[in-house]
Amino acid sequence: MNRGSGEHRGGVNLPALRGYNEALLLDLLRGAGPAGLGRAELAARTGLTPQAVSKITARLGADGLIAEAGRAASTGGKPRTLLRLVPEVRHAVGVHLDRDELRAVRVDLAGRVVAESSGPLDFGAGPEEAVEAVVRAVRKVGDPTGLPPLGVGVAAPGPLDHRAGAMGRVTGFPSWKGFPLRGVLEGRLGLPVLLDKDTNAGAAAAAGAWLRAAWPDEDADTDAGADVDTGRGMDAGPDPDAYVGGGSRTCVYVHVGTGLGAGLWLGGGVYRGARSAAGEFGHQVILLDGPPCRCGARGCVEALCLEAVARGDLTRAARILGEGAANLVALLDVDRVLLGGRVVEAAPEVFVAGVGAVLAARALDPARPVVALAGAGVAEGAAELALAPLFGRPG
Repeated sequence: MNRGSGEHRGGVNLPALRGYNEALLLDLLRGAGPAGLGRAELAARTGLTPQAVSKITARLGADGLIAEAGRAASTGGKPRTLLRLVPEVRHAVGVHLDRDELRAVRVDLAGRVVAESSGPLDFGAGPEEAVEAVVRAVRKVGDPTGLPPLGVGVAAPGPLDHRAGAMGRVTGFPSWKGFPLRGVLEGRLGLPVLLDKDTNAGAAAAAGAWLRAAWPDEDADTDAGADVDTGRGMDAGPDPDAYVGGGSRTCVYVHVGTGLGAGLWLGGGVYRGARSAAGEFGHQVILLDGPPCRCGARGCVEALCLEAVARGDLTRAARILGEGAANLVALLDVDRVLLGGRVVEAAPEVFVAGVGAVLAARALDPARPVVALAGAGVAEGAAELALAPLFGRPG
């Protein structure tokens, strides 16, 4: 389909079409990194006419979103001008609202963290206190020039209703049920807010790691005064080639922290299910009549795994996690199982090796999934979801 031809048809919503085509080009330039792409390459990859590309890039340049990246080597004619994204021109904020901690990051358009803050949080104290903590954190990591972020992504424990922006019956915290967190925060912040489960944000961060790999970190300066955590292993994520040019397109992100959950990256985006309830990984029963879980069932992966963690038996915890992950792999046939969360970060080798061993033992196909660290935190994923509309991707 020639997407550019629609610009000349009667009855087409031209502003919407222009916005879609601008997003297409921005997404391509984001993936290309500082090296950039030429207008002819952009036209070939999008199906837009060269004239349409020239008009769109002129608008994006006038807005400061793109700039020249130099000239490509000549192949006999006039050297081509290359264009690149200007990541530092705008930002988004991501917030991870955990059961006992709040972490916020501000990222540029390449997804690189340029400011970060974290601190304790009592999720059980109720929504009002959590809202105040989010507002303070967003302001703390804000752009010192006063430029507002494009949006704020908030990742919270599930279940929740992503579409309505309301919290569900979070296990162990009944006071949160039905709380319209997105609407309340939008009212307080005066900014677009996206609410999603922490595991979905983790999946977005993990699956998008190749985008950050395209942009060297030295181009992003951390703001003075921000609390920076350098121990999250931003370069320890998936092979960047795994999500480019026909490579891996599916993964399961498994999060082990104060609870267990999974985020699903299927078909080029986060899979949430019909009721935003997909990914309740921790509450699959793998031991009939096992120990009680806080969800009300018995023998859940979460109860068994966290019980082993509490005993200090991380090898058994990793094996239990692997059994649950193997069930997902058998159902979904994904390419990668990516691990994250504070428990995994404390003993990454144990969990990667333990989950990998179970998947290898249960594999029905020699081409079993790769097991790796996610390489990015949940807050980064929340910011990635907030950026998604700018690049024409579902948030």
